[in-house]
Amino acid sequence: MPGAQVMRRRPTKPLTIHEFAQEDDLHGLRSKLEENPSLLNARTSFMLQTPLHLAAGHNNSKIVKFLLEWKGTEKIELEATNMFGETPLHMAAKNGCNESTQILLEYGAFLGAKTKNGMTPLHLAVWYAQQTDSCDTVNTLLEHNADCSAADDDHLTPLDYSKKNRKNEKLLGLIQSHVEKQRKRKAMETCNKAKEKMEEFEKAISDIVGLQELKMQLRRWAKGMLVDEKRRELGLIIATRRPPHMAFMGNPGTGKTMVARALGKLLHMVGILPSDKVTEVQRTDLVGEFVGHTGPKTRKKIIEADGGILFVDEAYRLIPMQKSDDKDYGLEALEEIMSVMDSGRIVVIFAGYREPMKRVILSNEGFCRRVTKFFYFDDFTTTELAQMLHIKMTDQEERSSLYGFKLHPSCTVEAVAELIHSETTEELRKQMNGGLIEPLLANARENLDLRLDFDCSDADELITIMMEDLEAGLRLLLQ
Repeated sequence: MPGAQVMRRRPTKPLTIHEFAQEDDLHGLRSKLEENPSLLNARTSFMLQTPLHLAAGHNNSKIVKFLLEWKGTEKIELEATNMFGETPLHMAAKNGCNESTQILLEYGAFLGAKTKNGMTPLHLAVWYAQQTDSCDTVNTLLEHNADCSAADDDHLTPLDYSKKNRKNEKLLGLIQSHVEKQRKRKAMETCNKAKEKMEEFEKAISDIVGLQELKMQLRRWAKGMLVDEKRRELGLIIATRRPPHMAFMGNPGTGKTMVARALGKLLHMVGILPSDKVTEVQRTDLVGEFVGHTGPKTRKKIIEADGGILFVDEAYRLIPMQKSDDKDYGLEALEEIMSVMDSGRIVVIFAGYREPMKRVILSNEGFCRRVTKFFYFDDFTTTELAQMLHIKMTDQEERSSLYGFKLHPSCTVEAVAELIHSETTEELRKQMNGGLIEPLLANARENLDLRLDFDCSDADELITIMMEDLEAGLRLLLQ
């Protein structure tokens, strides 16, 4: 008709991959991906949602599964987060999308993922259940062992949220039942780990010869720390153990330094210390030569030892022989060390000869308050020295000059003990103690080398230290 206006339709805007995911249009989504595979993890402009977020949040399970099984060069980002820090599993949980939740978990979605305000998928599933009375998604997450004790930024756990609405008794009962199961399971796991640690602990201290009192104290500490772990797993709130400061007193060679190194590993193993490092220091490492030098020097060593053991050898040398010696800065170093002993970050061991160590004990009124354990390292008996020799031969490190060598069966503990008893004086043994073993074995190996013939082709003979080698090694040492 003349003058009639023709109505034109506006062109329809094509749907985006996110809209296909939300509308459950698998055919459209597949076409989009085949056309442009880089859209697999594309984000929306405002909420920063991926197609997987939208499909999971609308329980479009076929699309969720299709995206997770996509075989293109692009890989699906299962833990992608939107502007709130929510993963696809969070989206499924907070909307009660149980089928999508099950699929995401089947493909390895992380149950412990947290949003920007610290909420896990279980937190959000509990919130949804409070609004709708549907506990299906909560139950699915619990079946996959979601952590009921995880706290958000407000320090609230899923159990706390389930208590907010007492009308939903089913939800509360479900969460409480699972909390109890988790506590028992964790307590059992902790118990098994504790047994393993205790076995490892016992094996480690078995290499320490003698020192029965120290070993018993170590067992008390280890057992106590491991039992504390179990107490905490059961939800009990208990005091934190303070690291024990000690004094080791005994003659040279009685194993003070060796035990300190072993102690570092043991205290770390049972959780008393965050590190197994042992920082060994003497007076020269701590004390300066002029005013203002000692403090920074000592603090540097304290920082170096942080988290482990500070082993102060010959500690009595920090205390002047005469009280009138006002130019000695050793007391300043001791006071610096004492000032950090209550921090809980470091264990301090003061070591030295028994009599001179009394000067340290009496030098500071706070010493005995902080140093609560005193261990006396007695001189080794000949049997204990022989045991040390055997341990040294069986636990050789590759860098040791004795690595790969062994003792002849005739070199029993009894035979070696008798040799040491007959060939050394009590005075020498007091002066050297365990320090006698290393040079004795080094000399024995040299004697083995000397008596072997170049024509010897017996492999066993080439590495076996005989009793005669030990005898010769001891005589050479006495010279």
